[in-house]
Amino acid sequence: MSDAVTIMPCLDMKDGRVVKGVHFVDLRDAGDPVSCAQAYQEGGADELAFLDITATVEKRRTMLEVFRRVAEAVDLPLTLGGGVKSLSDVEDALDAGADQVSMSSAAVRTPELIEQAAAEFGSERIVVAIDVDASGEQPGGYEVYIDGGRTPTRIDAFDFARAAVERGAGTLLPTSKRCDGTLDGYDIPLLKGITKTVSVPVVASGGAGKLEHFYEAAVEGGASVLLAASVFHFGDISIPELKEYLKDKGVAVRGA
Repeated sequence: MSDAVTIMPCLDMKDGRVVKGVHFVDLRDAGDPVSCAQAYQEGGADELAFLDITATVEKRRTMLEVFRRVAEAVDLPLTLGGGVKSLSDVEDALDAGADQVSMSSAAVRTPELIEQAAAEFGSERIVVAIDVDASGEQPGGYEVYIDGGRTPTRIDAFDFARAAVERGAGTLLPTSKRCDGTLDGYDIPLLKGITKTVSVPVVASGGAGKLEHFYEAAVEGGASVLLAASVFHFGDISIPELKEYLKDKGVAVRGA
């Protein structure tokens, strides 16, 4: 691989706390977001994702006051998502300290928002998160879901990925509902399909449980960013351990 991959712990947020679930449900507490973020910075993370996972279904905006505390506590690049559905939401997120802003349900419901946000703030700051599940009804075998993985859209994931990038998305963050939180590995066919469809960075998300899963996502899946939550939150894998493993396997890793 020519470019170094980056390691991105993900802080899934609910009610001001970091949580982690399985298949987007069965959430359990994983700690205070500021303490988690500081620990990750000290532990060698390259960047952090902060996702307010229930903002859309609860029909509210992202918890910016909590995010601001995280942004003030660390110097890492931060991606903020959850409940982003307008240009003003994107602007408020950037003002609160986000380096990139992730939109998901709104990118499906009002895809012109991708174009508007990219034009206003730059493609490099716009991430489109794509929640998917396997579907025999879609040409590519995967269907896009919205509302935190609750609502099927009848949209093919690969068609949507291509359209999102054409509209100006600078990064894609696909998450397989089937793999989320299972610790059984990333959805490699999904990752492969998306990285072959688009030329922008793709974030591997959902399912990491072992060191080799990260290697598979980078080498077989073509991911530029390796995102995980459970294995980092609960101490199963440390970031220095992961970076050393990938480096030993011949994968270029930022900071290793």
